[in-house]
Amino acid sequence: MPRDALHVGGVEHRELHNAYGYYFHMATADGLIKRADEKDRPFVLSRAFFPGSQRYGAVWTGDNSADWDHLRVSIPMLLTLGLTGMTFSGADVGGFFGNPEAELLVRWYQLGAYYPFFRGHAHHDTKRREPWLFGERNTELMREAIHVRYMLLPYFYTLFREANTSGTPILRPLWMEFPSDEETFSKDEAFMVGNSLLVQGIFAERAKHVSVYLPGEQSWYDVRTGATYTGGSTHKLDALEESIPAFQRAGTIIPRRDRFRRSSTQMTNDPYTLVIALNSSKVAEGELYIDDGKSFNFKQGAYIHRRFVFKDGKLTSSDARNSFSGKLRFNSDCTIERIIILGHAAGPKNALVEPENLKLEIELGPLQLHGRSGPAVLTIRKPGVLVTSDWTIKIL
Repeated sequence: MPRDALHVGGVEHRELHNAYGYYFHMATADGLIKRADEKDRPFVLSRAFFPGSQRYGAVWTGDNSADWDHLRVSIPMLLTLGLTGMTFSGADVGGFFGNPEAELLVRWYQLGAYYPFFRGHAHHDTKRREPWLFGERNTELMREAIHVRYMLLPYFYTLFREANTSGTPILRPLWMEFPSDEETFSKDEAFMVGNSLLVQGIFAERAKHVSVYLPGEQSWYDVRTGATYTGGSTHKLDALEESIPAFQRAGTIIPRRDRFRRSSTQMTNDPYTLVIALNSSKVAEGELYIDDGKSFNFKQGAYIHRRFVFKDGKLTSSDARNSFSGKLRFNSDCTIERIIILGHAAGPKNALVEPENLKLEIELGPLQLHGRSGPAVLTIRKPGVLVTSDWTIKIL
């Protein structure tokens, strides 16, 4: 239909063209809910969307191409979608049209692992592009990127809950977290995942170096090595083939699951790791949200929401649920398996877990349980505390 065709009231057709796709999205989601007797959340992906589509499922940016410019432009597109309410969004990893070279596909997996919606997708006339078809080394690199996504699923799920209750996007432009830093206003190739992670894509073939601007006055920690970088400055880094640059913001706590499984459902009972990145005041905080991942019972209070605060040498876990708890409960036997502390002096030797009055030795361990070995970091292993409980771990 011509875009300037007029509807009743003089409204141009372009203003409501995608309402058609919106109502399909709505009807499909509602139909799936009714078919499941309103017990299970549906997953409906749509390419056409309209204001309100975020209530019914995920969206993606459409038919992109397998080239570096389309990899680059995916970030400002997804940031814009997030800011306009379309939080659950992604771009086709590898490009929909065309055949990506191995390097482009690897870089796209590494970036796409941080999209809210992460999938590989291509036109039926393109060549096969499963990760195992590009040689052992490239398969390893793409597998590692997927591992990063699985490891960060608890953090992503917590951010999805925040988006569900407040509309705050998961992917955020730098200026959203650092509105007083004018340097961030023109940065649309780097982005924040929540308030804790900064990610910089690599958008050039055979890149040797990549420049990353790290905003704010506090430090940033490399998520792979734990190396510290100063805020408020641009850093020129080697463009490693193993990963794209990603940093944890000082003053934050990120929950992870470090054991790799064949699917997220097999991770249900796995323990958690907390990565504490201390700021200059030796303070950090973060949250963890858990529910059954499939039903609507969370609307009636069947969820776990914990708040973690590290201050005055103590890590405290408390209930972050609001005053309305609902009639249902959700329980978990999952524990905290490791607590990693970045930015703390190497002096402390022990930690005291309360109220159990359990004394543990502070060790030096790996930041990640996979990949290349990096510098050792302060680690409290197997404190045995439940994610559902109130507890305190004091550094001695």
